[in-house]
Amino acid sequence: MKISAVIITQNSEEYLADCLESIAFCDEIVVIDSGSTDRTVEIAKHLKAKVHVFETDDFSQMRNFGLEKAKSDWVLYIDSDERVTPELAQNIKNQTSISKKNYIGAYYVQRKNFYLGNNEWPQIEQLERLFRKEKLKGWYGKLHESPSFEGEIGLLDGFLLHYTHRDLSSMVAKTVRWSDIEAKLRFESGHPKMSWWRFPRVMSTAFFNSYIKQKGWKLGTVGFIESMYQSFSIFITYAKLWEKQQKNK
Repeated sequence: MKISAVIITQNSEEYLADCLESIAFCDEIVVIDSGSTDRTVEIAKHLKAKVHVFETDDFSQMRNFGLEKAKSDWVLYIDSDERVTPELAQNIKNQTSISKKNYIGAYYVQRKNFYLGNNEWPQIEQLERLFRKEKLKGWYGKLHESPSFEGEIGLLDGFLLHYTHRDLSSMVAKTVRWSDIEAKLRFESGHPKMSWWRFPRVMSTAFFNSYIKQKGWKLGTVGFIESMYQSFSIFITYAKLWEKQQKNK
């Protein structure tokens, strides 16, 4: 059973090569680029990936486009700032080669997040990332996309390593970019009118979830900065929502 890896990229020249190296075990690598202005496409082609330019800010559309281009029996989705560990790679190969598990439509991968360098976040995520192509019906949601698939879901051994929020500048730039989409989605869904008291509520909830519930406090200063960033990020989103509501009066 062959495996296609699908990667969504945009201006990923600094870390794309490491990502591609970690999925060299795949039979095919498909890169969906949403309009990079750096050397991302050049690097991907140099490392033998099949590159398709598809300019949109809709993550589901990009993932579905990658699904169309993938030719293998199984599809592994990975982001350009993620790495597949050798243990996970071996488990992926093992599980996809067991033909008797036809009832499995997808697998969870366990993802470790690293913030501001090599600071490992205490909470480990489980994400649907490996799919039997014939079972995957598509992805839905413009920004926080989710898959729809048939069959049962399994859990893979090993870890996916996610090196995100590498520095404060890129963190803020990311918030400025994606908060526009977040605010627009909330506005179009008819979100209740923003009042002053909603801001401290959503900001405190975001901080509590990151610092207490996810145990960010264990990382000391890094955990506090990351949790404050989550609070700041949600504030920007709702401030932009307020602005849209004001203009719509």
